[in-house]
Amino acid sequence: MKFDITYKCTLFFFGLCLSVNAQNKQLQAFTLEDGLPQSQVYAITQDDKGYLWLGTQGGGLARFDGGDFTVYDDSKGLVSNYINAIQSKNDTLYIGTKQGLSVKIKQKFVHISIPEINKIITFNNHVFLLTVKGVYTIGEDLLVTKLNLHSEIDDVIVNDLLFYRDQFLMATQYGLWEFDKFLPKPKHIRKLQSGDFKSLVGFENKIVASTFDDGTIVFETHDFESQILIREPLSITNTRLIDNQLWIATQNEGVTVLDTKTWSEVLVVNTNNGLTVPHVKTVFEDKNNTIWIATSGGGLFKYFKNSFKHYTTGTGLNGNRIYAVHHSDESIWISNSEAGLMKIDESGVHSLEIPDAFSGVKIKTISGDGSGRIWAGSDGRGLLFKGTVLRDSVVLDTVLKTSVAIPKTTAVLKVLNTDNGFPYDWIRGIQVMDTIVYAASYSSGIVKFSYHPETDRLQIHNIFTKANGITDLYIKDITLDDDNRLWYTTKSGHLGFIRNDKVTHLGLVLKKNVVINSLVFKNGTVYLGTAGDGVWWSNDDTFSQFKRLEGLKNGVSENVYQLIFDNQDYLWVGTERGVDKLELDKYNTIRDVFSYGRNDGFLGVETCLNAVDKGYKGHLWFGTLYGLTEYQPTDVTLETDRPKLFLEDVMINFKSLDSLSLSDWANSNTVLELKPDQRQMSFSFKTVDLNHPNGIEYRYKLNDNDWSLWSKSNRQDLPELNFGPHDFIIQSRNYRWMESDSLRFSFFIDRPLYKKTGFQWLLIGILVLVGLVVLRQYIRRIKLKNEADKKRLKLENHLLSLEHKALRLQMNPHFIFNVLNGIKAMAPNKPDKMNETVNSFATLLRETLINSRKDSISLAQEIKTLRHYVEVERLMAEKPFVFSIDNSTDIDSEEILIPPMLVQPFVENAIRHGILKGPRPGELTIQFTNTQDVLRVTITDNGIGIFNTQRDKPQTDHQSMALKVTRERLESLSGKNTLEIREIKLEDGRIGGTMIVFTIPLETDY
Repeated sequence: MKFDITYKCTLFFFGLCLSVNAQNKQLQAFTLEDGLPQSQVYAITQDDKGYLWLGTQGGGLARFDGGDFTVYDDSKGLVSNYINAIQSKNDTLYIGTKQGLSVKIKQKFVHISIPEINKIITFNNHVFLLTVKGVYTIGEDLLVTKLNLHSEIDDVIVNDLLFYRDQFLMATQYGLWEFDKFLPKPKHIRKLQSGDFKSLVGFENKIVASTFDDGTIVFETHDFESQILIREPLSITNTRLIDNQLWIATQNEGVTVLDTKTWSEVLVVNTNNGLTVPHVKTVFEDKNNTIWIATSGGGLFKYFKNSFKHYTTGTGLNGNRIYAVHHSDESIWISNSEAGLMKIDESGVHSLEIPDAFSGVKIKTISGDGSGRIWAGSDGRGLLFKGTVLRDSVVLDTVLKTSVAIPKTTAVLKVLNTDNGFPYDWIRGIQVMDTIVYAASYSSGIVKFSYHPETDRLQIHNIFTKANGITDLYIKDITLDDDNRLWYTTKSGHLGFIRNDKVTHLGLVLKKNVVINSLVFKNGTVYLGTAGDGVWWSNDDTFSQFKRLEGLKNGVSENVYQLIFDNQDYLWVGTERGVDKLELDKYNTIRDVFSYGRNDGFLGVETCLNAVDKGYKGHLWFGTLYGLTEYQPTDVTLETDRPKLFLEDVMINFKSLDSLSLSDWANSNTVLELKPDQRQMSFSFKTVDLNHPNGIEYRYKLNDNDWSLWSKSNRQDLPELNFGPHDFIIQSRNYRWMESDSLRFSFFIDRPLYKKTGFQWLLIGILVLVGLVVLRQYIRRIKLKNEADKKRLKLENHLLSLEHKALRLQMNPHFIFNVLNGIKAMAPNKPDKMNETVNSFATLLRETLINSRKDSISLAQEIKTLRHYVEVERLMAEKPFVFSIDNSTDIDSEEILIPPMLVQPFVENAIRHGILKGPRPGELTIQFTNTQDVLRVTITDNGIGIFNTQRDKPQTDHQSMALKVTRERLESLSGKNTLEIREIKLEDGRIGGTMIVFTIPLETDY
């Protein structure tokens, strides 16, 4: 490649920087196993909703939401599965394939036949298609037009277009071209440089033009002659400006990142630090500043710009399982898999030689004494000591001809196990306090010892077992607090400490049998990490009362493997799903939670038990099953944008509304009109978070109802909706609980004709009119019927009155007849008695005649008449008898009304057929009582009894007429069965008389 001017090469190499960067694996790969349809990814774009769209070679189009891939290929309408370019504009996706253009509009693809497309550019509402045979434009009506710009470029491969600060540049296979006016109709066009130009970038009044094999040219806008040539890297496929750094994708060397101030190399991302293939097609930065790398053959890679650095076997480790982590001075010591010990410092990653007796074993714990001496505990091989001692080395002084002792540092490696006097081979934890070392076994106890490498002497100070008070020997973790107490936790949930060789065993401090995996102290407070029950804490003097660490938010898992505080007083909790960074207030309430998993750069994911430590710079080091992760604290906090919520689909009676532009309908004043039978609505909604797809939650409400609970479900069915207007409102929140703006969709379900107000009023009017006509006729019939009934009732009432009077008249002759017969019998022999009887009878007759004209008389008048009657009967009787009338009513007898001559027939019957025929002196009792509703009359005699009377009585109409008439009167007043007549039986079984009881409705004159 020739240049018309002299160029200046500016390439700087920084070996130390490159060495350190080579260890930092910050890539997460997405391959066929994750759902990617093809490992060759050629194009990336992001739409307004947040979806990442990927174009592959042979696998078609893939949509990625951070967790799942949705594939669109030729079976779903795509014209070709070989895609070179993608561009999103509004709700439309333009897809450049080897067989032309496919336009995705909603769920449909439209194919436009043009030459193979390399790239798609949007600018000022224009869409430019860069093909292997020139440039095309496409209008809103999907009409494609070819641009005839210059004979040298109209049919060549066009790779890029740049519109920057009124300068228009085109990169083609045969050179770099400049236009003086915006396409599609420039006035002047000139060729700036020959060569296969691949990519163009504009920034800060500069243009960066990259070629495939001749390097990259940097020049001022409108001043191509003043340029800088950057020779490396070569084989360039694409370039991107990200955070004022130039990211250059290459065919054979991965990605090279250049500083745009010095044009020096600051980072290389290649197969040495995470890429599986060196062929990179493009680099893309999404709206959340995450960088995506598309490769040919290796799939898609996510590059994390955060504070996590990851180390694996690909970056120098001997194994990926990090069982133990310990910092000493400026170094980090780790054990990986069964591959021994390693040390990480500023010079790199170093493997350490260990004795053969300690090779191929799991080292589960590492500790040190602060002077560079390291202790490592193993599974089944005991302890390994690594340190140095000063020993005198004797040398010969050739001048003085004498021997001289010179101190010399000598490395010491020593294995302590049961073969050489150490009590345990299985070591769970180690804590060093000055020259004293505590080693906890898995299930046999804790040993306190010293080792003197100068003399190779092991001294066992004490062994703590059940005999010393450690009830549960299955130790999970040990640590020293600020008071030099050695604390331990156990598998069964016990807690205790050792101080001055005395064991204080606190027992089940959590009041439950749960494994306590880890413990840490901070400002006098102890924190316990459990297996499945979260973190607990206590700060009282006896540590007898523990509380669960809780707050508005919780971590991603309750299964705690690691606990550590950073220099900012955040509590880090390692779990099987990554780490949680907890912000606590002074009351130990969780104020906030920051969770880091695979999608956040914590690529190890599952942490290992107590394999965590803090380095001298405050960096945190986490041991995981998939490598070592370093966290570098930073004061820079990345603000999370509010989540964006959109409607994916609206279904009516299970059919999608493909005709609607849902983005235009949401939160608008437009109301969707639905038919009466369209009462089944279904809404699908979505918030895309490429980094935390599983942290998105949704809630909804219908009209003015309360919000639903937050849920991960992004679909809601609304069956059997009521008629009328409705507002369906939804909202989302991200993993930080930041809420989106609410989104509203309005619709109206029309009522059926029979439920419409107008129709109902019309129907009501007709029914009212018909009802009025029917009512009028009904009222007329009722009036006629009432008049007839009135006449009938009047007649019946008159007849009834006559009947009552007739009944009284039927009774009176019978009574008079009996009295007159009695007086007649007295005339011959008892003239004096006859006169008295005649006088009494006259008084009685006068009262009877007066009462017979009335429908009712007072009870007092009735009692008076009864007394006169009984006196007449007693004067006429041949057998003397006594009588009494008892008025026990709670109402004045003058106020109680009773039909006249109602009681007299029963009294007459009791005298004539009971008392006068009885064997005993006669006794007659008449009693009146009342309840709230009735008047009760009881007539008792001591005669021969009703049944004997009826048996001996002559069967004539005369004897039964009075009783029959009276029964009829009672039935007309009180109904049937109101009269009760029964015999009175004495203790010896003989008949003692008759009792007659009847009731009539209680009637008063007030």
